Amino acid sequence: MALIIFDYDGVLADTLDDLIQFGQEACDQLGVHHVVTKDDLSNLEVMSFATYGRACEVPEHLIDEFVKISLNLFAEKETPPAIFAGLEVAIRHFSANHKIAVVTTNSSQNVHAFLAKHGLDSLIHAVYGVDTPGSKAQKISMAQSRFVKKQEPVFMIGDSLSDIRAAKEAGVTSIAVTWGHQSLETLLRDEPDYVAHSPRELIEVIGL
Repeated sequence: MALIIFDYDGVLADTLDDLIQFGQEACDQLGVHHVVTKDDLSNLEVMSFATYGRACEVPEHLIDEFVKISLNLFAEKETPPAIFAGLEVAIRHFSANHKIAVVTTNSSQNVHAFLAKHGLDSLIHAVYGVDTPGSKAQKISMAQSRFVKKQEPVFMIGDSLSDIRAAKEAGVTSIAVTWGHQSLETLLRDEPDYVAHSPRELIEVIGL
């Protein structure tokens, strides 16, 4: 049995359009004159709403408010984001023999709403969101302490440099996926243990 940890935005949930729209709405509400583009996300060294706000030229004293507005816009959205094609099958496959958790800079509430919409909530053993104190690496370690016995493997699946770095800091295996917010070229800078270009490849990598 393994512990398989997913990032949320850009890995499970196709939130790119929402992130751009909500980032723009947050900037507009705060009076920040910035046109939000995909590059504001794809070039981030650390993927979080706070660093996203800084990339959108939000002044430091308004960063917390940018984060709050962005998370609230996600929570108020009538329909949770779409799941990337093939991931529902992958999660159901993994749940037969493994523990599954989510570690994210989004809110646990938003993640649970997404999982419930796609019929996956009962298959995920824990969600560690922005409302859980600690860094991403610390949250990976929390999940590891809770679910892993002896020398069972732990995988962190992410779409950003910060996911790979958190996995390395926590001492677990990193898998970078290429369907998310950062390019393969960017992801390879931090030398992930594995790269998956599709959910099917993800199943194959973990099956190894």
